[in-house]
Amino acid sequence: MRATEGRGALASWVGILAYSLQIYYDFSGYSDMARGLGNMLGFEFLKNFDYPYISRSITEFWRRWHISLGTWFREYVYIPLGGNRKGKGRQIVNILIVWMLTGFWHGASWNFLIWGLYFGIILVIEKLFLLKALDKLPRFVSHIYSIFLIVFGWVIFYYSDDVGGFKALADFVPTLFSGGFISDDAMHIAVSYLPMLVFGIIASTPVIRKIYDKLKVKVAHFEIAEAIAVVILLIICTASLVNNAYNPFIYFKF
Repeated sequence: MRATEGRGALASWVGILAYSLQIYYDFSGYSDMARGLGNMLGFEFLKNFDYPYISRSITEFWRRWHISLGTWFREYVYIPLGGNRKGKGRQIVNILIVWMLTGFWHGASWNFLIWGLYFGIILVIEKLFLLKALDKLPRFVSHIYSIFLIVFGWVIFYYSDDVGGFKALADFVPTLFSGGFISDDAMHIAVSYLPMLVFGIIASTPVIRKIYDKLKVKVAHFEIAEAIAVVILLIICTASLVNNAYNPFIYFKF
């Protein structure tokens, strides 16, 4: 995201959208790797991500994102605190406590605390009245609402390591809405990353899975074609990793 700073609103949005996809594929990818290795050893692990970016509310998003963590906090923090059994006021307090702790779970940094409370407040607002309104809106409107709040949340999440992280965040946010939509090289950045962004967005939805399921039924000897495709993709991914610098999983730090 830093590579897009100071280059206009278009470049800033490309940067945050790219980071939103990166953090999803990073974490979802190695969760799937863990599930696959578990299956090889005879263990069955639950799905940890369920296409979270198709959500129509933040409440739905957190039912689809990092399901194992959400389940743990619900069973071992939210419910023991009383859940929703002790009145609306206590439920709101419990939600905010859970999300403050969720922020701290990611790291003892100011931005993670703000990030947790940011989503906690949105979830409280949805719980009180907004969910009913979202249900009545057209699907694309509620989806745009969700995506905007999600990617803005990732902006808060991103600025964690620097001593001047708060200032960097304060400097970056205005660029998302600046009047200079396109700077000298912003269009070059957008065009360069457009194919990858489009593919990443499509792959984060159930579209490819649905195509796969249909081909599996209709194509003869699909298993052979699938095995060949997997080997080719493995070679391409390995070659890409060899040519790139060391880039560990984002969530290794949490």
